[in-house]
Amino acid sequence: MAARHRANPLALAVMICLYERPMHPYEVSATLRQRHKHESVKLNYGSLYAVVASLEKRRLITPTETRREGRLPERTVYELTEAGMIETHDWLTELVSTPVNDYPSFGAALSFLPALPPDDVVELLGERAQHLEIELARSRGTRELLEVAQLPRLFWVEGEFHDVLVEAELAYVRRLIREIESGELEGVTWWRAMHASPDRTTIAAVPIAAVPDLKEAT
Repeated sequence: MAARHRANPLALAVMICLYERPMHPYEVSATLRQRHKHESVKLNYGSLYAVVASLEKRRLITPTETRREGRLPERTVYELTEAGMIETHDWLTELVSTPVNDYPSFGAALSFLPALPPDDVVELLGERAQHLEIELARSRGTRELLEVAQLPRLFWVEGEFHDVLVEAELAYVRRLIREIESGELEGVTWWRAMHASPDRTTIAAVPIAAVPDLKEAT
């Protein structure tokens, strides 16, 4: 599989499952959900079957048999091909070793922050902080259940990593709120003045000379 086809983590999740043993797509889905991997990889049946079809087309997996259980429809069992084994190893190796820019949506929002009034941003960031706190509480509850079930830490390190990221984001959001409210954030005076101006039409209309730090950068 060429590198351009490595954008969908669900494809890797399917191949990892088939690395363990041959499965039909429904069993792959059940396995991922049972192991809480759907919290790390976006999973729905439509996408799953599209991924399976794509992997088969690229000869990374191949059908081995068709099973029927009771009144359920026939289900095709797939296994990894030799090319699929190699691709699974290479793709996972690349993901573990090489950082990539995933272009997170919050990063994009921060880059356009001046388009909103500062007081509105403070309120919105406060809402975001509340959502992050809830997410952390839910995640920690899941972790406690895993620990009670005595599932080795190796099998839920992705949840641990998720919590580290959320905790870091929450700390940053809280700090940004404080800095905007106190005026400590560089450029906030210009930001407030720009939104207070009655003849403001666009951010681009504000003279760059009004922003000392940006003027120096140019």
